Amino acid sequence: PAQLWSITGLGEGYGSMAVIGERVYVQGTRGEASVIYSLNRADGRIVWSAALGPKVKEGRGNGPRSTPTVDGDKVYVLTENGDLACLKASDGGRLWNKNILKEFGGDNPYWLISESPLIDGDRLFVSPGGRGAGIVALDKLTGKTIWAAKELSDTAGYSSSIVADISGIRTVMNFTSKAAVGVRASDGKLMWSYRRAANGTANCATPVYSDNKVFFTSNYDTGGALLALSPENGEIRSREIYFTRDMMNHHGGVVLVNGYLYGFSNSILTCIEFNTGKKMWSHRSVGKGAISYADGMLYLMGEDNTVGLADATPEGYREKGRFQIADQGYHSWAHPVISGGRLYIRNQGMLTSYDVRAK
Repeated sequence: PAQLWSITGLGEGYGSMAVIGERVYVQGTRGEASVIYSLNRADGRIVWSAALGPKVKEGRGNGPRSTPTVDGDKVYVLTENGDLACLKASDGGRLWNKNILKEFGGDNPYWLISESPLIDGDRLFVSPGGRGAGIVALDKLTGKTIWAAKELSDTAGYSSSIVADISGIRTVMNFTSKAAVGVRASDGKLMWSYRRAANGTANCATPVYSDNKVFFTSNYDTGGALLALSPENGEIRSREIYFTRDMMNHHGGVVLVNGYLYGFSNSILTCIEFNTGKKMWSHRSVGKGAISYADGMLYLMGEDNTVGLADATPEGYREKGRFQIADQGYHSWAHPVISGGRLYIRNQGMLTSYDVRAK
């Protein structure tokens, strides 16, 4: 696709982008600091940046792994070191900040915090992984603690929370270092914990929810499971519908489109039926990578710098094109973003915008 603009200078990091209005928000580094950048969507120019705390060095690549969360006129950002901040989206002015590892007694995961903050109503949810604080709810305007999930002491995984109404019970779901879990959004009550889809190394993929069912998947020779969620005495219980080894997703995520899940099972792009786990097809595609969906198409970011486009159909793998991006010395792990007819590809310090509108 035609390149609209490309910038360098974002420093280090694996996080993806939040695109809203005329701005693109992305995390990176500057010197020894972990930083958020606000960019002009039209040309990639830096509008403002804000240092949030020290960057952390790690052998697989330094810097942040998370994506900023934009809510109205505020942006919420979590660094690889646990520094959580609420900033003005207009100029980066700091409204409040805290370190969730220090405040809740959590340990930084081996490959560093990779969670993106979840905003729901007046609350912000994050997963410090401390004792009695596997997940916490904060007041999004002040940062004050509303509750900590006192029955959940799992250390954090590398996934981000999602939220859903299940028979009128608002439920926060995430993948910890040990299990797929669901807590009651009102008070943090741990309602269920399911370990079969988790591995002992790294649980990364964000859960996928639809129609009172949620899918969890992990790699390291594990697999995926669909859980049925149902109310019982004011809580939500989980029941395994199926377990499959046809979807062992590492950290590239899975997407649900018209009843079918698409994602890389280890290094093979795979399509399975959401409700049954039936494998529809698999293809080597662009190699192991990350996946996003828009307008009937799968946007594929191979970790070895190949970007691909394919139809989102259970009928088979139909590739529409591919191109290479410049190698930045590390695997390209940031998820692609599609917004307003543009494709955004981030690879370490470089961010490029492409025109993908229909001609």
